[in-house]
Amino acid sequence: MTNPIADPIVEVPDTDAMSPLVHIDSTPEGAVTVWINRPEKKNAFDGETIAALAQAFETLHGAEGVRIVFLRGVGGTFCAGADLEWMAAAAEWDEDDNRADALELARMLKALHDIPALTVALVEGAAFGGGAGLVAACDHALAAADAKFAFSEVKLGLTPATISPYVIAALGPRTSKLLFATGRVFDADAAWSYGLVDEVFDDVEGLVAAQDALIEEVILCAPGAIGDAKALVNDFAFEKIDRGLIDDSARRIARRRVSDEGQEGVRAFLGKRKPNWMAEG
Repeated sequence: MTNPIADPIVEVPDTDAMSPLVHIDSTPEGAVTVWINRPEKKNAFDGETIAALAQAFETLHGAEGVRIVFLRGVGGTFCAGADLEWMAAAAEWDEDDNRADALELARMLKALHDIPALTVALVEGAAFGGGAGLVAACDHALAAADAKFAFSEVKLGLTPATISPYVIAALGPRTSKLLFATGRVFDADAAWSYGLVDEVFDDVEGLVAAQDALIEEVILCAPGAIGDAKALVNDFAFEKIDRGLIDDSARRIARRRVSDEGQEGVRAFLGKRKPNWMAEG
C-alpha cells in the first residue's frame, strides 16, 4: 500500500508534478494515500505545505475510480500543527495578512472535507492543532496507541477557529468547549472516547492491517455511489424531515437507479456475477 503503482487504473494526481511536501500513492483498486512529507519538521504546517495539500485534495475531487483516500504523515508523526518559523512570521503580519493566510488553511480543510471518496486519517505520533483538525475533517480516523492529540491554541493566546467546524461536528459542542478551552494533550484512547478517532490499534502494524481491511471492503462498492452516499450524510444530517427532504431523497435514489453504476450493479446481482467495478486490475 505504501508503494506507488506503476499503472493505476484510477486517475490520481501526478506526484512528480506536485510539491515534494506531499506524496501520493495509489492502487488499482482505487485506494489513494496522501502523505504529508515534512518528517524533519514532524509534518508541521507552513504556507507551502498547506498549498500542496490543497492541490492534492482538490485534484482528488475529480479523480476517476477513487474509492478511499487515506491521509498519513511520513516518519511516524501525523502532523505536529503549525511550523514554528511560520508562526513567527505570522506574528509580524497585520490582521488582513493573517486573515488571508488563515483562509488558505480553511480552504484546504474544506477541500479535504469535500473529497467524494471516503477519507480516513491514519494517525501515529502527534496530531496537534491543525493536525488534529485534519483528523476531524476526515470521514473516519484510525489511530495507533502511541498517538497524542491537542487543540493547544489557547496556550498561545489563539483559538482553533479554522478547524472548529470539523472538530465540533466530530466531537459535539460540549467536548469541543472542554478541549478548546483547556488545550489539554490527550491520548488515543481518550480521542476514541471523545469521538475524534473511531478505532485504536496497539501498533502501526495494526493500523496498516486495518487500512488493508478497509480497502477490501470498498473494493466491493461503486466509486460514484460512495460519493453520493457521503453526500447524503453531508446534505441531510440534522435537517428537518419534511416534504422537501423526502422529495430530495426520492430524486437521489431514482437518479442512482438509472445511472450506469446503478444499472450495472442491479443487473450483476440478478445475474449472479461481479459488477464491472470489481474487475481485476
